[in-house]
Amino acid sequence: MSTPAFNIELITAGKKFFRNWIFKNLSFKLGPAEKVSIIGHNGSGKSTLLQVLSGYESLSAGTIRYSKNEVEISRENIFNHLSIAAPYLELIEEFTLEEIVRFHYQLKKPVQDITPNEIIGLMQLDGSKNKVFKYFSSGMKQRTKLALAILSDVDLVLLDEPLSNLDKQGELWYRDLANNYLKEKSVIVCSNQNEAEYSFCSRSIFVAEYQ
Repeated sequence: MSTPAFNIELITAGKKFFRNWIFKNLSFKLGPAEKVSIIGHNGSGKSTLLQVLSGYESLSAGTIRYSKNEVEISRENIFNHLSIAAPYLELIEEFTLEEIVRFHYQLKKPVQDITPNEIIGLMQLDGSKNKVFKYFSSGMKQRTKLALAILSDVDLVLLDEPLSNLDKQGELWYRDLANNYLKEKSVIVCSNQNEAEYSFCSRSIFVAEYQ
C-alpha cells in the first residue's frame, strides 16, 4: 500500500497570548508518514504548538499549510485528516466504553475496518465494555483515548504526553500499539523528555529553541 503524500509546513510561525510569545520563528515541515516529537518542560508551550498543528488554535504570526497529494487542505477541514489524544481532552463521562467507541467511529473510520469489539480487545478492556466511563481509572481512560486516536484511519495522529497515567504494563501496551498501527501515518508526539513516549520518532523539535 502506498503512503498518501500528506504534509504540514510551518513557516516562521509564532503564537502569543497577550504580549507573551509562547513560540516564534518556528519553521519545519512534516513529511508523509514521518514521526516527530515536540520536547519541552511543563508550561513550555508544546501543547499550544500541538493545538496549532491540529487547527484548534490559530497562529499569531507566520503561516501553516496542510496538503495531501499536493492538494491544499484548509485549516477548517484539517480535523477530517487527524486524530488526537491529550490529557486535557475529555470523553463523554456518562457513556459506557462500548458507547464511546461506537460514537467515535461514527466520526472517524477505524483502521483496517476493525470492529468496536476488536478495538475494545486491543485496549485490553474487554471486561469493562459495559462500564460507565466516569468510573474508569485514570489509566483506563488514557488507554481509551490513545486507542481511539491510534486506531483511527487518518493521515496524522497527535499525541500529547501519551504515557500520562500509564504504568509499566501500560507503557509496553502503548509501544506495541504504536509499532503495529502508526507505521503508515504521520505522527507528532509531545513529551516532557520521556523517551519512552517518542522512541519511534526520527527527529525532535525543542520548543525552548523558539522562545
